[in-house]
Amino acid sequence: MLNDLRYALRMMNKHRLFTGVAVLALGLGIGANTAIFSVINAVVLRPLPYHDPDQLVTVLHDGAKPVAPANYIDVAQQNQSFESIAAAQWWEPNLTGRDEPEHLRGLQLTARMFQVLGVSPALGRTFNPDEDQPGRERVVVLSNRLWQRRFAGDPQVVGRQITLDGESYTVIGIMPPEFQFAPFWATRAELWSPLNLAPRANNRGGQSLRVFARLKPGVTRSAAQADVATIFRRLEQEFPQTNKGLALSVEPLHEQVVGKTRPALLILFGAVSFVLLIACANVANLMMARATSRQKEIALRTALGASSSRIARQLLVESVLLGLVGGVFSLVLSTVGVRVLLALGPGSLPRLETIKVDLPTLAFTLGVSIITGLLFGLAPVLQTRKWNWHDSLKESTRGSSAGRGRVNTRRLLVVSEVALALMLLVGGGLMVRSFAHLRAVDPGFTPDHLLTMTVSLAGSAHSTPEKRIAFFNDLLQRLDSLPGVQSASAINHLPLAGDVWTVPFTIEGRPAPAPGEKQGGVYRIVRPDYFRTMGGTLLKGRDFTTHDNDTSTPVVIVNEPFAKRHWPNEDPLGKRIRVADDDTPREIVGVVKALKQDQWTAEPNLEMYLPHLQSAGPRGLSLVVRSSGDPLALVGAIENQVWSIDKNLPVSDIKTMQEVVAGSIEQHRFNLFLLGLFAFVALVLAVVGIYGVMSESVSSRTHEIGIRMALGAQPADVLRMVVRQGMTLAVIGIVIGLVGAFWLTQFMSKLLYEVSPTDSVTFLLIPLALAVVVLCACLIPARRATRVDPLVALRYE
Repeated sequence: MLNDLRYALRMMNKHRLFTGVAVLALGLGIGANTAIFSVINAVVLRPLPYHDPDQLVTVLHDGAKPVAPANYIDVAQQNQSFESIAAAQWWEPNLTGRDEPEHLRGLQLTARMFQVLGVSPALGRTFNPDEDQPGRERVVVLSNRLWQRRFAGDPQVVGRQITLDGESYTVIGIMPPEFQFAPFWATRAELWSPLNLAPRANNRGGQSLRVFARLKPGVTRSAAQADVATIFRRLEQEFPQTNKGLALSVEPLHEQVVGKTRPALLILFGAVSFVLLIACANVANLMMARATSRQKEIALRTALGASSSRIARQLLVESVLLGLVGGVFSLVLSTVGVRVLLALGPGSLPRLETIKVDLPTLAFTLGVSIITGLLFGLAPVLQTRKWNWHDSLKESTRGSSAGRGRVNTRRLLVVSEVALALMLLVGGGLMVRSFAHLRAVDPGFTPDHLLTMTVSLAGSAHSTPEKRIAFFNDLLQRLDSLPGVQSASAINHLPLAGDVWTVPFTIEGRPAPAPGEKQGGVYRIVRPDYFRTMGGTLLKGRDFTTHDNDTSTPVVIVNEPFAKRHWPNEDPLGKRIRVADDDTPREIVGVVKALKQDQWTAEPNLEMYLPHLQSAGPRGLSLVVRSSGDPLALVGAIENQVWSIDKNLPVSDIKTMQEVVAGSIEQHRFNLFLLGLFAFVALVLAVVGIYGVMSESVSSRTHEIGIRMALGAQPADVLRMVVRQGMTLAVIGIVIGLVGAFWLTQFMSKLLYEVSPTDSVTFLLIPLALAVVVLCACLIPARRATRVDPLVALRYE
C-alpha cells in the first residue's frame, strides 16, 4: 500500500495539469457539499442546547399561536403528561442610567422555565420557584451577548442593580454564550425576567403566552396531545365565550425550530449533491483518458504477473488520494463558503450563529472525499478489465472494441452531466421566475426615501397616555421642520415588522355573534399623515387629522379587504363598528388600499387603523420619515430632536423601508443565490465535460478525418459531423434531464411564489439556453477538425 501511495504521489506530481483540474473540480463539488452540510448540521441535526431536548414540546393554538393566561394556568394544573411546564411572553424594556439608553429585546418567563429547559447559568443563578409571585424583588438574567456588549463582561455585575423601564432590577445571572431562547420565536432576546401572571389569572381573551413543557419519562407526544385535548374540551364547554373553536397542539420543540427551514435546506443539499456528481463524472472522464494513455504500462504490469485486483488497487489508491487532496482543498473553499453563508444568511434561519466547520463537518468531508474517490475511480478500473492485453502491447489499438467501449462510457458520463445540469438549471430558473414575481409585488406603499426608527417611552417621564401623545405631537412637529424632510408620521407596528395584533369588533346594526364566533381584525394605531408619508392610497373618505382627538367623535379607517368582506355591495363610509371594549362605536371615515403588513407573500389582513390621538397612547411608536434625498442622512438630526426632548429615550431599529422590504424576502433571495450558484457551477462543469469528450474525439479521429477530406469531404461536412455527434449527446441528456426536472421540481412548490413547479416558460427556455451553450462548446473542437491537413493526418500515428 505504501508503494502504491508513493507511486500515486509521483503520478500526481508528474501530471500536474491533470491533477490541478481534477482537484479544482472535486474541491468545488466537495466544498459546496461541506458548506451546506455545515448549515444542515447546525440547524437540523445538532440537538438543541438544552437538557434531554427530545422531551421538550410546545403547547400552542394551531401549533403556533399564543395562549391566554387563564387557559395556561388550567392546563398547567390539570395535565398528567408534563414533568414541568412554563410560559413566556415578549418584553421590550428600555435600559437607562448608563452611558446611552438602549431599547432591548427580552422575554418575561414564569419561574420554572429554566428548569423546563434544564439549563444552568455561566455565572450566578436563574429564577427561584416563587420568584414570579407578587411582591417579590425584580430580578433579571442577562445573555452573554448583552453582558459583553453593555457591561464589558464584568463578572461583578451579578448582584448589581440596573434600570429597566424606570424600575430597578437586580442582575442574578449570566447565561452561557451558546444559550438562546426561544430558538424559533423571539430569537433576539437578550435578557429574561420573571413573569407575574396574578393580575391576569382570569384572562382568557388576551392570548400572549408561548407555552413550553417537558414530557414525563415514558409519555409520548401523542399521549400528551390527547391529555391536553381533554382538558381543553372541558374549558371550551365551561368558557364558550372565549374558548369555543380553540384547540391546543403539542409539538416537539425541535420541529418548531427547524420545521419551516428543513424543506429548503434539503432541496439545497440535493442540488449541491448533483454538483458533486457532475464533478465526479468530469474527473472520471479525465481518469479514463489518462488510463488509456497508460494502457501499455498496465498491460506490461499484467504480463509481468500483476493480477487484476492488484491493478484495480493501484488505480483506486490513486483516485482516493486524488479525492482526499480535493477534500483538503474543499475545506479551504467551504471555510470561505461558511463565512459567505453567515453574511448572506437570512435572520429567519434558526441557529445561524452556530454554523461552523466543526468535527462532524470534518468527518463528513473525509467520508465524502473517500466515497467520491472510489466513485470516480471505478470507471477506469472497469475500463481496464475489458482491455485485451495482447493487443495493448502492440503499437496501435485504434478501433479495438475496448476503445469503443471506453468512448461509449465517456459519452454516457457526458449525457449524465448534461441531465444533472439541466435539472439544476431548471430549479434555478424557477427560483428566478419566483423572485421576479416577489419583486413585482405591490406592497401598497412606496419604500423609496423612507426612513424608520422606533422611539420607546417605556419607563420614562412620559408615563401617562396624555404625556405620550403630547411627546409625539411635539416630536413630529420638530421633524416636519427639518431640512430634507417631506413628511413625518408614526405607527405602533411598522409594516412587515412581524407584529400582528388582533382585536374583536362588532358592527352596529347587526346581530351579536354567537360564542366562539367573534369577528376579529388586525388593528394599527397611526398618527395623522401616516398614509401620505408611506405613499399609501386613500381609496375613499379622508385621512386622520389633528382634530380626531379624545374630544371628537371616535373614528376608524379600514383597508379595502376589510370593507369588501363586511360591506361587499355597500359604501362603508359612515358605518359604525365597536372595537374591543370601546364604549362608543367608531365611525368609518376612510378606506385605504391594503398595505403589506405581516409577510410579503401573505394575503392582506382585514385591518383597522385607529387614530393615535384617540387611543390610550402606546408606550412607543415607529417613526416613518419621508426624505427628499438619502434617508439615512437624517438619522443624526432625528436622534438629536428626540434627545432634545428627553435624553433618556432610546432610538432603535434604524432602517430604511427598503431594508425592511429586503428583509421580508431575504429567505427567498438566499435560496435563489445558492441554487443559482450551484446551477452555474453545474453548467460550467457540464460544458467542460462535453468539450473534453469532443476534443478527444477529434484528436482520436484525426486519421479518419484526414481520409474523409482526402476523398473530397468539405470542411462544412466535417463541422456538421462533429457538431452532430456532440449535440446528439446533449439532446439525450436534455431529454433525460427534463423528465428528472419535471419530477424533482414538485418538491420545490413551497419555495416558489406564483410560479408552478412545471412552469412552461422555464421548461422551454432553459433547455434551449443549455443547448446553445453546448453547441458553442462543440464548435471549438469542430472548427479545429475542419483545419486538419489531409497529408499530415494520413501520416498520423
